[in-house]
Amino acid sequence: MNKYMKAIVIAALVVAVVAIAALKQSRKAEAAAPVAQTNAGVSGVNVSAGETAGAGSVAGKPNVPRAAEKRPKLIDLGADKCIPCKMMAPILEQLKKDYADVFDVEFIDVWKNPDAGRRFGIEMIPTQIFFDADGKERFRHVGFYGREEILGKWKELGVELPKK
Repeated sequence: MNKYMKAIVIAALVVAVVAIAALKQSRKAEAAAPVAQTNAGVSGVNVSAGETAGAGSVAGKPNVPRAAEKRPKLIDLGADKCIPCKMMAPILEQLKKDYADVFDVEFIDVWKNPDAGRRFGIEMIPTQIFFDADGKERFRHVGFYGREEILGKWKELGVELPKK
């Protein structure tokens, strides 16, 4: 490859990096705007036991609560076509069945529901957010999170888990 071609390749890479950085910065600004309006920041986003930002609700509007009792909640924000998200799907489904009486589990596809991604300040997927029974965010993890790590985090957060 001659010097001219190398210079073109390097210039193209520089332009691509600058474009990606600018796009990422604009997405951060977009994500921060709705969150800043809550006057509490991302960690102040509350999710009550009956509230969801899933496809079945209008952003910010609660669905009908399925139970009067409040439970802690794990929300996994990802996408159906994301490989780590696909790997987590059976884990989340099993947790939903095994611990239905202890905590709620919800998956939100942020590619189908971008408002939820902005609402929760998601920058990468999958992101798991752990909420206490009052809807206060207690912990956030980005990337694949296995069953044992999830259960360990619930224990660390003080949630009593029955032997399964």
